[in-house]
Amino acid sequence: MTAIPPPSTHPIDTSKAHPARVYDWYLGGKDNYPVDEELGLQIVSLEPQAKYCAQHNRWFMQRATRHLAKEAGIRQFLDIGAGIPTEPNLHRIAQSATPEARVVYVDNDPTVLAHAETLLRGTAEGATEFLQADAREPDKILEQAEGVLDFTQPIALSLIALLHFISDDDGAYDVVEELVAALAPGSHLVLSQISADFDPERTRQAVEMYKAGGVTLAPRARAEVERFFEGLELLDPGIVWAPDWRQELGVDEVRDGTSVPMYAGVARKP
Repeated sequence: MTAIPPPSTHPIDTSKAHPARVYDWYLGGKDNYPVDEELGLQIVSLEPQAKYCAQHNRWFMQRATRHLAKEAGIRQFLDIGAGIPTEPNLHRIAQSATPEARVVYVDNDPTVLAHAETLLRGTAEGATEFLQADAREPDKILEQAEGVLDFTQPIALSLIALLHFISDDDGAYDVVEELVAALAPGSHLVLSQISADFDPERTRQAVEMYKAGGVTLAPRARAEVERFFEGLELLDPGIVWAPDWRQELGVDEVRDGTSVPMYAGVARKP
């Protein structure tokens, strides 16, 4: 039985917004603070579809996980930037298809840790664990994850709506390279990333709003997103806008045709 992690030694900072809590607000959650709602409202005033985009990002994660667990035979998942639990979580989808699936969630927000007990309610056959670590510390993540995952076997590395909060100066490409290098052949990288390709000016304004709220936002062009997948084999349909990735795998998705300026892709390590 997987033990629930000890309480965080880091207090929750409610003086500035946190991406996980703003995302929770977008999705209609209750685990956010006025500072997170304030930033969320500012973004929605600029991008009315922001909440819809957040929902589409969740749907992409769900479709990718269904494919990997049901069709690709993946039994291990490493989800970095897991965020505050929102049903169905990744482990619910993976373990419903493969009860023995092993899932490790990683996040650095104490609010997420406070809800780790919810994340850890997986199947008896599998394993579900939560690690508190910064995504910019891949060596720490890998060292801790080895206690749950077998890195000699394929793993799905999930970086959903994470990398646009890590700038190039903070080593976004180095982080992905180190994580992928540690994976066995047959592993997969699942990634979504905000882009300015659709509306450069509004995206620039969003970057400034996040910056004013103390949050880094690093949108990337398609060519920059492609760099994350170098050396990997992209699955069809390649790198596309998030709603367009294998729509047939969607369950209970309600689409209205609103544009979602976020690229998404899944690739296999040869």
